[in-house]
Amino acid sequence: MNETMTGDMWIALIIVIVTYTLIFRETIHRTNAAIIGAVSMVGAGMLLGFYTQEQAIQSIDGNTLLLLMGMMMLITLIKPTGGFEYMAIIIGKMAKGSPLRLLVYLSLAVSLISMLLDNVTTVIIFAPLTVLMCRMLKLNPLPYLMSEAIMSNIGGIATLIGDPPNLMIGSQANIDFMTFLIHMGPIISVVWIICMVMLAFMFREYLGSTNKQGFNLNLDETKAIKQPERLNKILLVMALVVILFFVHHYLHLYPAYVALIGVGLALVLINPSPSELFGEVLWSVLIFFAGLFAIVGGLEASGFLHLTGIQLAKLAQDPELLLITCLVLMWVSAILSAIVDNIPFTVTMIPIVQSLESQGVNITPLWWALALGAGLGGNGTHIGATANIICMSESEKFNVESARITPQIWLRKGLPVMIVSLITSTIVFVAFFDFFI
Repeated sequence: MNETMTGDMWIALIIVIVTYTLIFRETIHRTNAAIIGAVSMVGAGMLLGFYTQEQAIQSIDGNTLLLLMGMMMLITLIKPTGGFEYMAIIIGKMAKGSPLRLLVYLSLAVSLISMLLDNVTTVIIFAPLTVLMCRMLKLNPLPYLMSEAIMSNIGGIATLIGDPPNLMIGSQANIDFMTFLIHMGPIISVVWIICMVMLAFMFREYLGSTNKQGFNLNLDETKAIKQPERLNKILLVMALVVILFFVHHYLHLYPAYVALIGVGLALVLINPSPSELFGEVLWSVLIFFAGLFAIVGGLEASGFLHLTGIQLAKLAQDPELLLITCLVLMWVSAILSAIVDNIPFTVTMIPIVQSLESQGVNITPLWWALALGAGLGGNGTHIGATANIICMSESEKFNVESARITPQIWLRKGLPVMIVSLITSTIVFVAFFDFFI
């Protein structure tokens, strides 16, 4: 493998940079930019011989897309029942008139649930609930949606099943659930507290005053339920889906298949019309991700990601530089995960890290560094994690310009959180390095 930048790599990198510039500047809609970028990447790859149409199709993560589609359908079926209104009133009462308390409660809830399910599923459930709650409480949903996405990404890092890269790392490195939690839990707890304080400070203009009129504590949540029979059926389906999410890796079931099991059961129990089932699915989000997968697949096929991994591997071959290598891997993983999806980078790095073991390198701390970097980097940009795009799309449904999460707003708020979380992780990792070996 050539260990220098080739023409193919430069072409692929230029297409990525141009596409992402269009996405960040919002010159055109992000979905349109992703389609144009994907078509350009496949065309260039075919012309230069580094990327084929078949490879592009294979690079599209069907598991992620079908998981998103299935969960969106289930959430759509809940909406007419009044279940979300019920939860919104309960959470609003718990906050007792404090926007700040509401921010902390929602952030804590998505973080804990993301540890047990995964951050994407958690946000699909909470994002529409948050928009509805903010309408009822007369609050701007922007800080709540952004905080939910960011904190769900952070919470998911703590467990083996909270984030897809963790599951890949755990599977290849033979790390079990408790070992992963013991090593990642403490460091993520520190990161969570610091980032929560940081988010509360950055969003202080949204949280400074209490809207007593909006926080109507006399609302009766029991009157919110409109279709109790249907709600009971869909809750039964959701309970089954959640249980299967807990054990899907033991049963060798894809998360997407679990979601589709729920959809299939809901179709039998509820029999919704096709327009109701498909009407509120965010198809533009699904197409956007398909385009991004194809673009990143081209960047990977060009050899760019592999070259990045090889350079890290060279550094790791010196035992005295093991700590430095871990920190470089953490930060490089984070930076690339903020720009491209963390899954292809993790897939690329796993065999490279494994190959170092035969050269006498202790690769154990490298696994933890990779997990931290790949997880924390997703908060840097609005396209760094799937949860971010879900929350951004929900903010657009609010139909208020001041509530819309733009790429620029995400950079101003999310990038500092990513940097501070990485600095915090670096300090803890260095201080307790022996624990991670």
